[in-house]
Amino acid sequence: MPQILGIEIRTLIVYSSIIRSQRVRQMKRVVIFAIVTVFLIIAVLTTVFITNSPTKSGAVNPDIQPFYVGVTFGGNITADAKLLIDKVKDYTNLFILQSGPIQNNISAIYEIGDYAVNSGLNLILYFGTDSAWLMKEWFDTYDGQWNTSFLGVYFGDEAGGKMLDNEMAFYNEGTQSSFRKMADGTITNFIINKETVVTYKPDGTIITTAFANQSPFPESRSFITYYPNGTRTITTQGIKNAQSIVEHVFNTTHTYEELWNARPLRTHDETAQRFINEIKSAINRAKAYGLRSNYTILTSDYVLYWFDYGGGYDTVLAQLGWNHTTTQDIALVRGAARMQNRSWGTIITWKYDKSPYLANGQEIYDQMKVSYEAGAKYVVIFNYAEDMEGYYGTLKEEHFDALERFWNNVVQNPLVVNGEIEAEAVLVLPKNYGWGMRNPEDTVWGLWQPSPEYQQIWQLLQETLFKHGTKLDIIYDDPEFPAQGKYSTIYYWNREVCTIKFLIDSTLIVILRAVWG
Repeated sequence: MPQILGIEIRTLIVYSSIIRSQRVRQMKRVVIFAIVTVFLIIAVLTTVFITNSPTKSGAVNPDIQPFYVGVTFGGNITADAKLLIDKVKDYTNLFILQSGPIQNNISAIYEIGDYAVNSGLNLILYFGTDSAWLMKEWFDTYDGQWNTSFLGVYFGDEAGGKMLDNEMAFYNEGTQSSFRKMADGTITNFIINKETVVTYKPDGTIITTAFANQSPFPESRSFITYYPNGTRTITTQGIKNAQSIVEHVFNTTHTYEELWNARPLRTHDETAQRFINEIKSAINRAKAYGLRSNYTILTSDYVLYWFDYGGGYDTVLAQLGWNHTTTQDIALVRGAARMQNRSWGTIITWKYDKSPYLANGQEIYDQMKVSYEAGAKYVVIFNYAEDMEGYYGTLKEEHFDALERFWNNVVQNPLVVNGEIEAEAVLVLPKNYGWGMRNPEDTVWGLWQPSPEYQQIWQLLQETLFKHGTKLDIIYDDPEFPAQGKYSTIYYWNREVCTIKFLIDSTLIVILRAVWG
């Protein structure tokens, strides 16, 4: 055999074969190690995901989560309430007495409540947050006669809706006084000190009311309007020697910047905290009036469910109607409930602002069914209008038919599972960003228009709803309630996306790079 540097070629071939074989074995070991590692990662991540996923529950196993479906009664005639109970008692298990006048009639509450419970229904009573003392009067007489059939109190409603679209009062600890946020975003009655009350307009205009408290005109006052450009105007009321008072006020009053920097509700964080504190205060008052810890405290709303829970509600019913997107409302309320370990439901309310008010029976049936499949604990049909006619309020025969069909074909059907549609993805919104999300121009906390840097959220919302449907949750970025480990796909509002597949692929790439250099 020929030789190379004194070594036979045959020997080189043998050595080469041995080296090649060792490399193949080494590569096999590396590949096996990488595969095992990836499978271990999959197992760990899957375990974490499953552990933190909501358990399925339905009619076949009521011990996991009881399910309640029913109607509200908003009338003021006891006989009409009994007729409604007779109408629905065979295909519902919940009756909500949601009557403004009857909350002030203890005997009527007992008469209707007894009739509902004796008819086999569970019962929830409504009391307004502004009339919590009426609840105290009733609780002072209640001896527990309805036992477990009495589920709790529907305490006020639409706190989020009031914040975005109407008026809401806030308590100012510093001056022990209240101020209001109005429907147009104006903040009124904010007291700077015992002599000065301030109004803040959405365009930046500030109006102060200063009380002179000078005899013989104790009710005399001056009004100074401050404009963002630095100019001021003044008017007086009931003041003698007005010119001297005007000069005094101009020389001693605050500057525009001082007043502007003293305004309340300046940031999203402060506004969220004040909103939550108002709900907490109302619920604490209810508890002091007799609302016991074993009773559910429930409300309904059409926006800002996350913050309703933050205030202390056990259950929030998302209002399906108003031509909102059902899928989006479920994503918002289910996400908030899941992250904050509460229960949730839906209440089907008006589609129109005049008769017939409610959607047709088939649409309501579909809303009830998707709520049930998505995991709702409560499904309720709202039944009230000021001009309603007949014994049954706004409910028509097609709505009763839909309720009966839902009861027989869904609730009592072991093949349809309560909660079988689980969230596989979540959209995470900015922390405390109280945006109504009903359209791209909807307000934030009823005070601001969406900022330019947040405009992308609307597009991302549409994309994720289209891709995941009822398998999407929507939550807020909050370190107290992290999304990691609870969803397989996480969409952050700034378009950072984290998925289990992404984590596995990234880990595999790191391993292969380490092996191959």
